[in-house]
Amino acid sequence: MGQVGVRGPAGMPTLSRRSKIAIGIGVAILVLLLVGPRLVGLATDWLWFSDVGYTRVFSTIVWTRVLLFLVTMVIVGLIVFGAIAMAYRSRPVFVPATGPNDPLARYRTTVMGRTRWFAIVPSVLVGLLAGLVTQGSWATVQTFLHGETFGITDPQFGFDMSFYAFDLPFYRLVLNLLFVVVVVAFLANLVTHYLFGGIRLGGGGNRPSISTAARVQLAALAGTFLLLKAVAYWFDRYSLLSSQRKQEIFTGASYTDINAVLPSKLILMSIAIICALAFFAGVVLRDLRVPALATALMLLSALVIGVGWPLAMEQFSVKPNAAQKEAEYISRNITATEQAYGIGNNRVTTQRDWTSQPVTQSTVNADEPTLSNLRILDPNIVSPAFTQLQQRQNFYGFPAQLALDRYRIDDQLRDFVVAVRELDPSRYSPQQQNWLNKHLVYTHGNGFVAAPANRVNEAVSDDSNNVDGGGEPFFFVSDLSNVNSPDYKANAPIKVTQPRIYFGELIAQVDPDYAIVGSSDGQPREYDTAESKYTYAGDSGVSLGNWFNRLLYSVKYTERNLLLSGEINNNSKIIYNRDPRDRVKQVAPWLTVDSKTYPAVMADGSIKWIVDGYTTLDNYPYAQRTSLQAATEDAQELNQGQTGRTQINRQVSYVRNSVKATVDAYTGKVTLYQFDSNDPVLKTWMKVFPGTVQSRAELDKKQDLLDHVRYPEDLFKIQRSLLTRYHVTNPQTFFQANDFWSVPADPTTPDAETRGLDQPPYYFVASSPRDGKSSFQLTSVMTRLNRPILSAYMTVSSDPGSYGQITIKELSPNTQRDGPKQAFNPMQTDSRVADSRKSLENTADVTFGNLLTLPVGDNGILYVVPMYAQAQGREATFPRLFRVITRYEGRVGYAPTTAGALQQVGIDPGQAAAVPDLGGGDQGGTDNDGDQQAAVPAPNTGPPSAERDAAVTAIGDALSALKDAQSKGDFKAYGEALDRLNKAVVAYEQLPAGN
Repeated sequence: MGQVGVRGPAGMPTLSRRSKIAIGIGVAILVLLLVGPRLVGLATDWLWFSDVGYTRVFSTIVWTRVLLFLVTMVIVGLIVFGAIAMAYRSRPVFVPATGPNDPLARYRTTVMGRTRWFAIVPSVLVGLLAGLVTQGSWATVQTFLHGETFGITDPQFGFDMSFYAFDLPFYRLVLNLLFVVVVVAFLANLVTHYLFGGIRLGGGGNRPSISTAARVQLAALAGTFLLLKAVAYWFDRYSLLSSQRKQEIFTGASYTDINAVLPSKLILMSIAIICALAFFAGVVLRDLRVPALATALMLLSALVIGVGWPLAMEQFSVKPNAAQKEAEYISRNITATEQAYGIGNNRVTTQRDWTSQPVTQSTVNADEPTLSNLRILDPNIVSPAFTQLQQRQNFYGFPAQLALDRYRIDDQLRDFVVAVRELDPSRYSPQQQNWLNKHLVYTHGNGFVAAPANRVNEAVSDDSNNVDGGGEPFFFVSDLSNVNSPDYKANAPIKVTQPRIYFGELIAQVDPDYAIVGSSDGQPREYDTAESKYTYAGDSGVSLGNWFNRLLYSVKYTERNLLLSGEINNNSKIIYNRDPRDRVKQVAPWLTVDSKTYPAVMADGSIKWIVDGYTTLDNYPYAQRTSLQAATEDAQELNQGQTGRTQINRQVSYVRNSVKATVDAYTGKVTLYQFDSNDPVLKTWMKVFPGTVQSRAELDKKQDLLDHVRYPEDLFKIQRSLLTRYHVTNPQTFFQANDFWSVPADPTTPDAETRGLDQPPYYFVASSPRDGKSSFQLTSVMTRLNRPILSAYMTVSSDPGSYGQITIKELSPNTQRDGPKQAFNPMQTDSRVADSRKSLENTADVTFGNLLTLPVGDNGILYVVPMYAQAQGREATFPRLFRVITRYEGRVGYAPTTAGALQQVGIDPGQAAAVPDLGGGDQGGTDNDGDQQAAVPAPNTGPPSAERDAAVTAIGDALSALKDAQSKGDFKAYGEALDRLNKAVVAYEQLPAGN
């Protein structure tokens, strides 16, 4: 009989009382450093959610995380503890040593002296790690508990789509957790048995051996693992419906997946069950050879059945007949993709053989909604003009990319380039960079700015070298100086009653982005205008009136001034998280928000940011998987979006614009509205967080908001990308890919084609393809696959009555019309354009704006591109609209005004927006107060006539009325006089030569 290991451990070093205290203090400090910031974060998050009124969101998420953490920690910890405890309790009474220097003897004796610690600590640590990992899946658990049905079943198993959206992810979560737990328990049991002699590797004259208890416990754990593997094979069948095997063609189960992989999963499941039974049998038979053989069989089967069989079928059966074999599964993919992205027949109307008939010129000339709204202001280019003409102070600014919205002016729907005058922290001077200025003085922006997108203040001079005047946006300005005047309130075309901007895009760029507002002595201290200061009167903000909150935020922002500054008083409040998209994302973390937002003026005069929210799913059976980031990138990204935002890099297979959110620019109040009342994903989240999203019925009461909601760009780009392929509904044609389209590269962006920059979609007001009335639309064009030839025109309505209805005007494949690149080439190489650019090359920089492709009349296509010039080597310069270039029916127009450019291509200019023409006469411009001045066109040098005299008299009368209305501040009279002036100028310009 071998020696019994009785050698005790070496003496353990002891610590003095002082050392123990020092170690305890060090551990406490370490814990405080690790846990303290999280506790501060939780406390400040609770205060913020309480401030915005969404505490239910915060508490639901936190308690779900806590419960998941605790339940997982307890269950996993107990399982691991049980595995260790069973091994320890069934240890051999006598453990023969493997030699005089048996290393296990010392460890064994040490463990025996601290049995509880060595059993409990590993279990707790594993439980903690499992709990920390699992608590992050709170959304999976909540959607499983509250999942709504879709009312749509999958074509293979007949399950409602909610099973794949909400149930299957939860089952996978539980299954993966059990896999990890069983493996960890197996290893813990194995190590414990080895440590206490239940498993011996041999040595010292002893043969390798395993005790009965070790064999039974390890076999049971291995059998349990294989049973879990069998369950995993069962659920793998459902995951096949989102297979990527044919990802270069379509997403979803292919012929091979259904006819080879699917049955192989059932076979492997059966083998896994047999192997599990073999391990359980090993408990009774006291022989591990059977389980070992079963395991080898399973591994071999997994290779042959799970890999070899599908591979052979794919190579020898499917590929030679792929078009026929995959037809059914491509059809499933097309149907599911239409359902998942809202591009089915209920949302998309296709008008075929567009432009196949000759153009009716009288119909084109009568297309007033389109011709009167030709957009010549490019929001990607005119931001510097907004800054130079409307900045007011150095610390104000505008985004690099402005937004487009529409307003009804004089009963006419017009699109406007819009922005708010925000604080721009990047523009602070060195003297303005101190903490007080950044957080207590410069707290808000001021003013809403809108410029009609179809006109400028006045046309530039005919002198091609002159870029000093004209070409500026024509502003409808709402400033503090006039919001309280009676005339403004009664007659202003866009009424703003509260122009102060405490929440916005640019403000949030500062890090950290907080402002401290409120005054205890009644003395305002926030900068408002050059003549006045202001105190925030809104109800937003977390109170800093107590030392506890001040301490919390001092730690949060690592800023001692929050504790020491005497400027903070009992009425002080801190406002932060000021980017509208971030606020929406905070209160609705289950939403994916659009990368762009825009300000709109409501009926009550408040300014609200409108944010589009999407519900998404990772795996909708058979629906095409799409990268959000890749599908939404285009040439606009050169401007880094409005404030550097791009869409998240995530693959999805379901997108719905289910939520319209508003963020008040003054109060920061976030309101979520249900927009898609049929979306089951949104309904699920509304059950998870009841009361956080207002119903569609509530939104329908907000007509002023509905008048400004627009179809979101990111969703449109995703749908555009999909419709380049999914306009094809015949599986055979889809497989052949001979009728696919491409999104063209932006022809006005240098190197766009080589850099893969798609032409962005454009917002504008034009004739509705349904009824011919004025409609605010988002549009794009498609070309033939990898060819510059125009294939289709795609537009979606943002009007409340037809919102989300997509119209595709598809050209006949037997006709050939110029795509954007083919249309732009003759426009930029026209001799007049080339001569102007050459004459300007030493004095100004020339930039082409957005190239608009516009259906006019019934079968006409009009291309419009604005050309901007910016003087070189001068301060305070900005791009001015220099010329308007048009192309229609093979002719190119090039003129300072839209009317002139239309006339040159044979379209009646009478419908175009009138713009005063400098023509060498009075250049007008903008006065020191930012008010607009009109200009008289250049005198006609031909012989006098009664028509010319009448036109000049009409212009003079209109100018007198305009100046009189301006001096009185009468906005209504001003608008009427301006309209008279525009009509008079048009009449003058249309006089025959020599009149």
